[in-house]
Amino acid sequence: MNQTGTDYDYSHSSMTRSPNQILDELLVLKCQDGDIEAFKTLVSRWHNRLRRHAWYLTQDWEAAGDIVQDAWLDIIRTIRRLKDPSSFRNWAYRIVGNKATDWVRRQQRQRTLWTEIAHQKKSAGDSTAQQGNKSHVQSIIQQGIKALSTSSQQILSMKYMDHMSTQEIAQALGIPVGTVKSRLHHAREQLKQVIQRSEL
Repeated sequence: MNQTGTDYDYSHSSMTRSPNQILDELLVLKCQDGDIEAFKTLVSRWHNRLRRHAWYLTQDWEAAGDIVQDAWLDIIRTIRRLKDPSSFRNWAYRIVGNKATDWVRRQQRQRTLWTEIAHQKKSAGDSTAQQGNKSHVQSIIQQGIKALSTSSQQILSMKYMDHMSTQEIAQALGIPVGTVKSRLHHAREQLKQVIQRSEL
């Protein structure tokens, strides 16, 4: 059986972690011991943040909901394998990120079909062109995000949607801090170029 909350030594954790982080660790330990109520509490605390992260990667709110529901199934099945309760956030983000990446890849396989449909709509007449112009400005940022690589979208989500530090992102993704910084810089430059082109 895993350690329970009373067995877990928080003497060091309490000095370096916030009360919310310590609570999450305790909930994870209780989940590892099969406490259903603790799992429900963990879901209520993290579901919206994980769904927002999935949305940022997919730009599809409904898909994000499905992705996170699927991720929770994986989490409940494998949470006993999580050796360090304090790493729950990074672990959960990684699971959601992987599932969102798989979803994006499936969508990309349909890119040729959607491109053909878009071209057909473009040549359909002035009415369609006017509708496209009307929504153009409104979708600049969204299109810019979609133009980024999946890894860039994921890092932007962690940095600006979930306010994670560079170090936390590096730990969550298992990559060096320098790589996180370079990807953030590259993603911001890409977005800036997309916006500048759109405003011409």
